[in-house]
Amino acid sequence: MTAVLATGFTGAAATASAQSTTPAPATGGVAPTAPAAPTAPATPAAPGAVAVPAGMRTTNGIKAKRYKGKTVDGRAAYFARVPLKAPAPVQNAVIAANKIVGKPYRLGGGHARVEDSAYDCSGTVSYALIAAGTLETPLSSYEFDDSWDDGLPGEGQWISVFGNSGHAFAIIAGLRLDTSAAKDPSGLPGPQWRPDNRTDEKKYVVTHPNGL
Repeated sequence: MTAVLATGFTGAAATASAQSTTPAPATGGVAPTAPAAPTAPATPAAPGAVAVPAGMRTTNGIKAKRYKGKTVDGRAAYFARVPLKAPAPVQNAVIAANKIVGKPYRLGGGHARVEDSAYDCSGTVSYALIAAGTLETPLSSYEFDDSWDDGLPGEGQWISVFGNSGHAFAIIAGLRLDTSAAKDPSGLPGPQWRPDNRTDEKKYVVTHPNGL
């Protein structure tokens, strides 16, 4: 113990002696300024950062993946895994649609009031877009064109809406949100997540939310 302490003090004394013999730099009486640390690039916001409801499945990617389950009242439905690397509006759209899949189809459903017991095609699409923050009030299927304030022509990176005078559906994070069972082997009616495999897209006007 004595040897260790002695060594330590000897080293400190030697250091102090060395410092006392080294001439101080001429600074005009002002302490030298340390060089500024390089500025780190801004960290981009988390892709989603959305609170996913308990019991709702997720996927660690940019594409939603569907899975079969049952609604709270026992109806069979296809839900979508929330893609954790998708932007927050997309995640919110998926979460919202998961809340209404499996509900019955009713013409005009989801228009008189957003929270409804049944939904039609455009009411279903509108419900998801309202949750995404890209739509304020429900639109009918033929209104998903220039009358959609936040809509731009063509397909989007994350959300694409297909509408004409008789029907509307949307592709959100790679899955089709549709009340029509066209090309869906499950054949389940009403709002459902379905494969993105329709072949009649040319019959529709295609729009997408600004920025998505």
